[in-house]
Amino acid sequence: MELYARVRRAVLVDGMSRRAAAREFGLARKTVSKMLTYSAPPGYQRQKPVRRPKLGPWQGAIDAILEDDKLRPRKQRHTAKRIFERLRAEHAYTGGYTIVKDYVRSSKIGGQEMFIPLTHAPGEAQADFGEAQVVIAGVEQKAHFMAFDLQHSDDCFVQAFPAETTEAFLEAHVRVFEYFGGVPTRILYDNTTLAVARILGDGERQKTRAFSELQSHYLFADKFGRPARGNDKGKVENLVGYARRNFMVPIPRAASWEALNEQLVRDAIERRAQRLRGHRETIGERFERDRAVLLPLPPARFEACDKTTARVSSISLVRYRTNDYSVPTQYGHRQVLVKAYVHRIVIVSGCDVIAEHQRSYEREATVFDPLHYLALLEHKSRALDQAAPLSGWQLPECFAHLRRLLEARLRKYAAREYIQVLRLLETFPLTEVTAAIEQALALNAISFDAVRHLVLCRIERRPPKLDMANWPHLPLAQVRTTRAADYMSLLCASPEPSTLEATR
Repeated sequence: MELYARVRRAVLVDGMSRRAAAREFGLARKTVSKMLTYSAPPGYQRQKPVRRPKLGPWQGAIDAILEDDKLRPRKQRHTAKRIFERLRAEHAYTGGYTIVKDYVRSSKIGGQEMFIPLTHAPGEAQADFGEAQVVIAGVEQKAHFMAFDLQHSDDCFVQAFPAETTEAFLEAHVRVFEYFGGVPTRILYDNTTLAVARILGDGERQKTRAFSELQSHYLFADKFGRPARGNDKGKVENLVGYARRNFMVPIPRAASWEALNEQLVRDAIERRAQRLRGHRETIGERFERDRAVLLPLPPARFEACDKTTARVSSISLVRYRTNDYSVPTQYGHRQVLVKAYVHRIVIVSGCDVIAEHQRSYEREATVFDPLHYLALLEHKSRALDQAAPLSGWQLPECFAHLRRLLEARLRKYAAREYIQVLRLLETFPLTEVTAAIEQALALNAISFDAVRHLVLCRIERRPPKLDMANWPHLPLAQVRTTRAADYMSLLCASPEPSTLEATR
């Protein structure tokens, strides 16, 4: 560039001729003329397309391979080397590898998709699931977190769940609407099977029952992206990566899923203070425009659960997603409704909740409640020691002590008496029954009736005195005041019948 400037100055300022300048600087006269025409070197500009005489006949074959690759998995597409090998094997190509590689590179660059920058109206959102490793209660496991992004303000909300299920999908919506203080006017999704049952021929979606119920409750509009096109919802796709890199690095550790989600809410609130590139306002300031157009929350909270019917088996179990949950034995062989929440299973018969369990995410697991089997076990007391629902049931030591004393006193009737004591747990708290058993052991009152009486006294806060009104099936004794003359009658040879009856 320095030589360029010296030549131009010598000719245009100092008046040197072009011939003299060429001789002075050792340049061709055409080069001097070009320097005088342009103030800076124009660079090389190709006037005609590159000629590839050896590759030309096979360019159509290469284009066909690259076009077909667009429909194939990314990891099974042709490399330039593989295309070169196929040309030589299938088309008798005699050229070199370099021109094939250059042509493939230029074709791929020219075929890359271009996008149009978009603006987003306030009140609209995008939603998607992501995955990350977390440690819950000391156990490292995979978390499936659902992320929501308000497109206008970039405000976000993230919640993590043990699995990507219908109930997690619904629960995430309930929580995000409460977090935003309203419902987005429209939400963009991918074609997740949690919301889309089928994609119809005209591009319409047949929605799942659960998603239709959610939409009917909150009244938001929906929009679905094109299948396998993540760029249709690029905002939330970026948020999923951001949440994984920022909210979940290092790997989060929490005592429970609820504790983890509380931390994620705090992270989202802190993010509102950030100002993103290209904006003069913070996320929180822009969120106010979103808030102003959100739909109001309905009066009642949506019941975020998956509902299905099932039949109780002969061993009083109800199956939901490969796992079995117990119900009271009196509901055997009946049709029941299973409500599956994220962390619990509720089983309903008619209008009554008959069982509630902690949700299991294992496979082919059996979840028992021992109380569900005690009524049947009272009639089949010989199965007490082999009853699977009672296996591993952790009870205070006084229960085992009471059973040993019952067996010593009642022998073969002890099992039923002990089961009757256990059945008190169907009505009374474990702490009250435990205290009553300990009191009965201290009084050496080893029986079900004694334990029940002591429990009632503790509940009613009265001293443990025997009130015969609580035992109507027992005959009441008629006792009168004894006279001294009654004892003298015993010495008589033939006491009067009335006197004998009175002394008894």
